[in-house]
Amino acid sequence: MNKNHLLASAITAALTISGTVQADDDKKNNSFSFKPLEESANAANWDPTAPWKLPKGFKQTVVSDEADLNIYDGGRDDWHDMNVVNETGPMAGRFMYRTHELRFPANQPEGGTVTVVDLETGATSILAQDPSYNALDGIRWSPWGTVVFAEETTGGRFFEIELDADLTTAAVIHDRPAVGRLAHEGIDFDIDGNVYVVDEHRGRTSGCDLGIPCGGGIYKFVPHNYGDLSSGDLYVLGIKTPLNNEHRADNTGQGEWLGPIDATDARRAGTLAGGASYQRPEDLEIIDGNLYVAITEGPRDEYGKEYYEGRVIAVDLQSMQVTNFVKAGVNAPVEIGKPGQEGHQTGFDSVDNLAEAPNGDLIMIEDNKPSDIWFASTKTNEYGASKDVDLFASLTDPGAEGTGIYFSPTDDKTLYVNVQHSAADDGDATWAITRKGKGHWKDND
Repeated sequence: MNKNHLLASAITAALTISGTVQADDDKKNNSFSFKPLEESANAANWDPTAPWKLPKGFKQTVVSDEADLNIYDGGRDDWHDMNVVNETGPMAGRFMYRTHELRFPANQPEGGTVTVVDLETGATSILAQDPSYNALDGIRWSPWGTVVFAEETTGGRFFEIELDADLTTAAVIHDRPAVGRLAHEGIDFDIDGNVYVVDEHRGRTSGCDLGIPCGGGIYKFVPHNYGDLSSGDLYVLGIKTPLNNEHRADNTGQGEWLGPIDATDARRAGTLAGGASYQRPEDLEIIDGNLYVAITEGPRDEYGKEYYEGRVIAVDLQSMQVTNFVKAGVNAPVEIGKPGQEGHQTGFDSVDNLAEAPNGDLIMIEDNKPSDIWFASTKTNEYGASKDVDLFASLTDPGAEGTGIYFSPTDDKTLYVNVQHSAADDGDATWAITRKGKGHWKDND
């Protein structure tokens, strides 16, 4: 994704002048200068009109919900999943593109859908839909001005949309098999136009015909020509030198890109090449030359119990060192029980989606109930772990998870996030979280 680091620097400088940046150089000021929540949301406090528990001074507004566009009728939720805007061009930031993750057969006869929201007017429409699309998940704006999206199913496809001039109509939709047939979720681009993707698979327990571990890898696609995803080479991340047995189990240590591999069966080919298998990698985000990857589940013991509740790893794309960046029990609390239960402790559990904050923090949201949003400073200790992890928000909706966290590079004041499979009828929606007094266009309706 294209990053607006000049904007982030300007924001940080402005906050420093206003006196809100902490004097401790080892602790980066979080993007919204918020006071962290002390505990997750309790579903007993669910308010469908304001489902997010937020720090004092923040508000939440619906951007687009099933009242604006109800893709799947008959009581089916629209499963709003991931968000991105047109990040470049003369109308940069105006249009939001969203995938909808509903799967076969629930999404039939319509099939999978990509929608677009005009953030100036609120007009919402279907950008792409096909009966063959299944479980659409990751979506990104490419550096050359196209929209890419992919399927989360085994052997899932990777697509690229060339847009008409109005940016709300698909001119051509390409299948890009060279990027890899995988259970796609996260997608990101580096400054050279290379594409990073993951295989959303429980590689440590589900495996494949090659046995266990198999799949659940992290991949890099290098196009033969910049901006052309029709051909190129696919590589898988391997761990060349684990530091010790713990790092071997975690698949951290000295990494390397292995390949090129066969993109038509990337899970199997990546494993045969020696790729590292992770337990359900879901999203990734590049910030300042580091690739952050959400690993939703931890490795399991002989009884099937997780050693820990997921983590975020960091891959330094220059040195190829792979480290644990956020991990429960290391630099984030361990979750115990649920809110309202005796002995409950709020903690970091089942991390899912990632995003970059305007100041360079990593934002993380959980595939969990309650679904929490955390901010982590990219300043790290000697072991590569974030020095500051804070709880920003938590979802009260008892049936839902949050997903699609996203900051537009043209709007540093609005955090977008989706509510998926809400307990409310037709309750799936995209929300905007802003500081009070920093209005969103919906406030003027």
